[in-house]
Amino acid sequence: MGIKGLQGFVARVCPDACRMVDLREMAEKHRIDHPDFPPVIVVDAMSCVRYWYTPDSWVCGGQWREYLAILEDFIKAFMAAGIKLVFYFDGVVEKKKRDEWIKRRLQNNKEIARIFQFIKTHRKQPGREMFTVPSALPTFTRFALKSLGQETVCTLQEADFEVAAYGLQHNCIGILGQDSDYLIYNTCPYFSIEKLRLDRLVTVMYSREDLCRALGLSLTHLPLFACLLGNDIVPESLLEGFWQKCLVNSPRKNNSYNRRTNILLAVANYISRVPCSYSSLKHLEEVLPLGSDKTILYRGVESYLLPGQQSPWIPPNITNCQTFSLQQQTELCQDKEIFQLAKEQHIQSENYTIFNILSNGEIECSNSLEDECDTEIPGQALIYRPARQHIYSVLLESGKGGPYPLVKEWFVYFGNPLQQPELIQPVQPSIPGGTPNLKTLWFAKGPDVEKQRYSTFLACFHLQDRMEDLQALEAPVAAFCCLLTYLMMQVSSLSLEDLNAFVALILCLKGKSAAQLAGLQLAQVDPRGVHLGAVFVRGLTTLLMANSACGFPFRMDDLMPWEVFDGKLFQEKYQQSHQGCPLEELLEGNESLYTPFQNLKSFICKACMAKKRTIQSRPRGRGFVTETQQREFNPRFQQTHRSSFVPPYRHQMRGFLWRNPQPQGREYGLGYPDRRRRFHLPPRSHR
Repeated sequence: MGIKGLQGFVARVCPDACRMVDLREMAEKHRIDHPDFPPVIVVDAMSCVRYWYTPDSWVCGGQWREYLAILEDFIKAFMAAGIKLVFYFDGVVEKKKRDEWIKRRLQNNKEIARIFQFIKTHRKQPGREMFTVPSALPTFTRFALKSLGQETVCTLQEADFEVAAYGLQHNCIGILGQDSDYLIYNTCPYFSIEKLRLDRLVTVMYSREDLCRALGLSLTHLPLFACLLGNDIVPESLLEGFWQKCLVNSPRKNNSYNRRTNILLAVANYISRVPCSYSSLKHLEEVLPLGSDKTILYRGVESYLLPGQQSPWIPPNITNCQTFSLQQQTELCQDKEIFQLAKEQHIQSENYTIFNILSNGEIECSNSLEDECDTEIPGQALIYRPARQHIYSVLLESGKGGPYPLVKEWFVYFGNPLQQPELIQPVQPSIPGGTPNLKTLWFAKGPDVEKQRYSTFLACFHLQDRMEDLQALEAPVAAFCCLLTYLMMQVSSLSLEDLNAFVALILCLKGKSAAQLAGLQLAQVDPRGVHLGAVFVRGLTTLLMANSACGFPFRMDDLMPWEVFDGKLFQEKYQQSHQGCPLEELLEGNESLYTPFQNLKSFICKACMAKKRTIQSRPRGRGFVTETQQREFNPRFQQTHRSSFVPPYRHQMRGFLWRNPQPQGREYGLGYPDRRRRFHLPPRSHR
């Protein structure tokens, strides 16, 4: 979270604390001073993702191949300077920060509503001033960096503490991020991602020492200074009266400054006159209106102490008890071997949400670009809940007898006030013979176990009867079809036109480069297409969760959005389909895609019909051409626009992306250039 207003205060009032530095020069000096240790920058990735995402289009669901190329260029720039990067991602939302998390999510809901209102009014994307990151961007950034060969860490507690600790313990040349808390921690230098010029590798370094000189404080004062301004532990609401007293007595009050700037100067003036001692802290806790919790300042100061550090505000026999400790957890998983593996994979960014569920039965999902006014499409949190319930059952082995553990979900969707978590009951998937246990899914080997992993994964999406057809496809396409079929079954308002758009997307995306996709121009943006794009991308994270729970029947790489989705391309196909354009145009004039199109569509429609779901034609949207308006279609392509789709083939999956038989059945991609190191997790042997 950081300290409100501190970053801007430093830039405006303490310009000497903002130094432009050349990272190449700093790296070279580090090599001279420490010849045995390469220069390392630790990156607070969560505070960087909005700066990394620079593709022009951001509302349509994400320009994933463009984004992947941007990340690759970012890494190459530092590699060329001989600088190693270590990326940290938040792995938890700590209880002490839940209220702030909820506050931000509710605010984001309002911002997203304004974005959709703009799209509906102007039929185009808003300007960058309304920018919000594409749904699930931090999640897929983590896997993208790992696939690009980078050291990527998912934290066990709030990331800023672990980042600051890593920077100190590993003698890093600096921290790259955008969080004013790094001005408070006594750690390595803090570099701005916002001010970074990648072409020259220069940026602003914020100097704690110069900040302290400007404020008349010492480094040991900074943790208390942060607490008395309000942070994640000490709410600002408790400090208003204290600030007013400081303002009255401040000799540095300046009418040309805004109120927040004067508060910072006044609080600094107050602290400079307080002796640095534990008794001073106790006195402050007595005079401030802290309610029943009189240890709040103590805990706030303590939270900034890194491993091995002490503070004059804290008794000398006390060290930071949060040092790399887990939150208080009620472990839902009693098997130590499974729990340890889940923890290792979590830290190494190899699984998705599994450790959070097994450790304390809690999971959260942030905002998605969903239109709260579109009542025909439920929130993605609700669409994928049945699949998650099956995944929870696999993980928590709820069929073993005894009480079923409930999972606490903090999922953002319209109508959920987030006042408390929703308690979700695990539901066993329908698998003949029952669900395999985690020991089998995670540790056992052999072709029978491979089949169990795959079938359990499919059962989470009610597709276990379609395993033979799906295994005939390349892995990314099989995953795409699994997700799309589930989506069509769960959302009754999805139409034949929606299905056509998604199937055309996966076919036309194959082989397209990031540059080709960047060059695609949209005449307009359809809000429902934006909503569907976000829902689909969130579905990919559900695939990640199921894959992690079931022992990785797919490589995680095969489930990534840059393999199967592009926001602008989907928006184009969506509009073409709803305008009733001929299939020849939908497939970009490539008649070789006609049979694959029909085969994939046949598979999805047959799977839906088996669940009593018939997909109807329903062209929609203003300016769209309806079926009753005549178009000159190529006779070969007219079949696309029947009022409902009757599968013309009995079993012809072999016509599309047939992959050669392989012992493990996992080795084929979609045809996108393999520039990245693959990271498949083979099942571990029993240890």
